[in-house]
Amino acid sequence: MKKFYQIAVDGPAGAGKSTIAKLLARKLGILYIDSGAMYRAVTYYLLKNGLMNKSENELKKHLKFINIFFVEKKGKQKVYLNKSDITSGIRSSIVNKNVSKVSAKKSVREEMVKRQKTLALNSSIIMDGRDIGTVVFKNADLKIYLTASSYVRALRRKKDLQRINENVKINDLVKQINDRDTYDSSRKISPLIKSHDAIVADTSNLSIYQVLNKICMFLPDELMGKN
Repeated sequence: MKKFYQIAVDGPAGAGKSTIAKLLARKLGILYIDSGAMYRAVTYYLLKNGLMNKSENELKKHLKFINIFFVEKKGKQKVYLNKSDITSGIRSSIVNKNVSKVSAKKSVREEMVKRQKTLALNSSIIMDGRDIGTVVFKNADLKIYLTASSYVRALRRKKDLQRINENVKINDLVKQINDRDTYDSSRKISPLIKSHDAIVADTSNLSIYQVLNKICMFLPDELMGKN
């Protein structure tokens, strides 16, 4: 029976999780899933439909109508909510400000984790997020924890926002990131914590390829095509 591999990439916002995970998935030829995009998609849906203050029971009913899927187009992964491409929309400031609150809701977390686990049933996968190695894939073949200084992460976020024509002061972004770190690491459900068996890389002063090279040293030989 063929073995399917699971690689978990965790860390705070702006640490480089998605960038590294995408490149690693491409190098290995395996499925990549941005779990954060799933929570952002739910947040986008709730904001658009005025559902942010609904109870957990009411949210459960609405989650049934949220279909999130990923499509590769010209080498880039697009995020779809039902039939709409929301790739840019989920990176807006309003979603940034609300996604932590939404992802901390029990009903949302349970539903997304269930969907994430299902995605890994029939394929090797690399998934990034905040609780992948501690909740979603507790027995992952490789766990990676990326971090970086809040200032460096704010600079990266500023570039993301500029791509969708939003201009936010760097000091405001640093505060947002620090506030989100505190919120994510202290929430009761699936807090942001480093798994005890994760490889840690501070990406503040490393190039993308330096980070990739470090990670590749720990990959299973079978995934690297050595066997």
